[in-house]
Amino acid sequence: MSQQTAAELLKAIKQDQALKERLRATSDPETFITIAKERGYDFTVDELEAELDKLSEEDLAAIVNPGWGPRRHINPR
Repeated sequence: MSQQTAAELLKAIKQDQALKERLRATSDPETFITIAKERGYDFTVDELEAELDKLSEEDLAAIVNPGWGPRRHINPR
């Protein structure tokens, strides 16, 4: 169920420019999750990662900072 919530957030981001910009400015998954929880979305980092894996590079770039490599912005390795 929580992974579905992560998917719902990713859909909402496409409609809400302010939310998109706020999430793009995050530098770690915990901050991303905290912002999502403020908006009523409850999921784990693993569930977020699973949903991000399903996105195309273009969709991923719309959510994370496009100047950084894919996923590195959300979860630095």
